[in-house]
Amino acid sequence: MEPLHILISGANGHMGRTVAKLAADDPMLCVAAGFDVSDPRDSSALEYPVYIGYNAYKPLGEEIEVLIDFSSPAALESGLLEFCIRNKIPAVLCTTGYSESHLEGIRRASAHIPIFKTANLSAGIQLLLKLVSEASAALGPDFDAEILEAHHKRKVDAPSGTALLLADALNRGRNYVTDRSTRREPRHSDEIGISAIRGGTIPGEHSVIFAGLDEVIEIKHSVYSRDVFATGALRAAKYLAGVGKPGLYSSY
Repeated sequence: MEPLHILISGANGHMGRTVAKLAADDPMLCVAAGFDVSDPRDSSALEYPVYIGYNAYKPLGEEIEVLIDFSSPAALESGLLEFCIRNKIPAVLCTTGYSESHLEGIRRASAHIPIFKTANLSAGIQLLLKLVSEASAALGPDFDAEILEAHHKRKVDAPSGTALLLADALNRGRNYVTDRSTRREPRHSDEIGISAIRGGTIPGEHSVIFAGLDEVIEIKHSVYSRDVFATGALRAAKYLAGVGKPGLYSSY
């Protein structure tokens, strides 16, 4: 069986190179080429070509079956989705921090190609979302819900996309509060507090705290290597390559 041929968007970045490293260990995967909007690192040592800008891409001899994007929301403004639609390539979008206009563009593009998009590709987070939703329903409004997330100092969006996913899993008509510094009032019962920490090389930590009368329940997920996210992206790529029809997908 022929391996799945992958294009990596954000190929010169840390996550792009991690995806390529893990793909090289899987005989069912092959990184055929990469994209980047700039060339901040030397890509001459890579075993596949890296094109600077989507318009610079020249079709390779083999068929490209899926694109994995670990770049930034700006990639959508540089023509990533148009490139995928033009070449009929399914896309796994692993970036967070999208604006509402970006999300609308993704929804429109999914009418033409299969798109896999989620804020977090780890198997543990998928389980955490289910546990949090069940706990929220079981504990009810008598327990206040708070989310604490921590990431490395280079992460530019806050709160994280995963924290917002967790808030959605918790939500029963509650409001999200990300800054209490200007407020001088007790906590409202209809809110979910979301706090963010940025520092060092923390790959990712998310805690959901349920605080009731004289008791506290905490559910926590920690990542110790970003390989977790790259592994999830490759799993999603395999899934998406077999979907065969346009649409927006978030689980495999």
